[in-house]
Amino acid sequence: MEYFDNIIGQEHIRNHMQAAVRRENPSHAYLLSGEKGSGKKMLAEAFASALQCEDGSGEKPCGKCLSCMQMMTGNHPDVIYVRHEKPNVISVDEIRRQLNQDVGIKPYRSRWKIYIVDEAEKMNVQAQNAALKTLEEPPDYAVILLLTANTDSMLETIKSRCVTLAVRPVQEDTLKRYLMQKAKLPDYQASLCAAFARGNVGRALLLSSSPEFEENREETVSLLKSIKRKSANDLAAVAKKKVEKDADPSTFLELLQLWYRDVLLYKATNSAKHLIFNGEVQYIKKTAAACSFEGLNRILDAVTQTSDRLSANVNAELSMEWLLLTCRDEQAGAEQMSRT
Repeated sequence: MEYFDNIIGQEHIRNHMQAAVRRENPSHAYLLSGEKGSGKKMLAEAFASALQCEDGSGEKPCGKCLSCMQMMTGNHPDVIYVRHEKPNVISVDEIRRQLNQDVGIKPYRSRWKIYIVDEAEKMNVQAQNAALKTLEEPPDYAVILLLTANTDSMLETIKSRCVTLAVRPVQEDTLKRYLMQKAKLPDYQASLCAAFARGNVGRALLLSSSPEFEENREETVSLLKSIKRKSANDLAAVAKKKVEKDADPSTFLELLQLWYRDVLLYKATNSAKHLIFNGEVQYIKKTAAACSFEGLNRILDAVTQTSDRLSANVNAELSMEWLLLTCRDEQAGAEQMSRT
């Protein structure tokens, strides 16, 4: 069972929902929007738990009453999850059967009958129009929560009948502290996962327990520490291996971007305080001393250009090789100039 105080960030949504619980007057339809993994379902379940709780505190579920016990086991008879059989579509028949026809049956034992429609963007037009019939004239006891990663896919008539609550990215420092407490990550790993997740709690937790992500990080850091000593043939081999191994090289490119962003930050501030790769300060410091501001910006531009080229289906191996050569040459060239 989810509690509001288990959810980091999203104070605007938590405050809105808790006020509705205290007033005992929720809206009949909500549209929770946010990217996958952002916490929409956690918020919906915390809201449902608080509304159905029998102790009447209005702040959070008591965790002891029968309703709370049923929420804990996922068997609350008056909290209905609308399911869909096909992975990419919620059909009109599924909406009619699980929402339209069911909503006419009064709650089994609670004041509210709550429907949670996850991945609501997968409702086809016919399904949305079917749902609209219930949204237009819902029973007094109905609360419908539509969770979507894409509000643009929802009909305007649907959106106009819902209270829209947008899940916002969580601040990096807040997410880092959460990972250190929740996932017991060390400072260094929490910093990287928080930066990489870009405010998405679900993605941060996934990265924190991903051996593939940790392996990619270790390989990337090892490469960057030694890149100025690599020959063109060495880097061509690395590029080939990366393309063959990674169906999606975006993780590698983001790691490069974060690394050189750290180098640029250290060069500008001469401080390790805000570094993401704060376990590699000595290498960051050496690279910052060897490179010019212009060279670092050229590297970061090369990362962006490579990402754009890969998106445009330009030869991946050649694009990656060009990027690695650019990183090496900017570092090696700057170091050579500093010696002369």
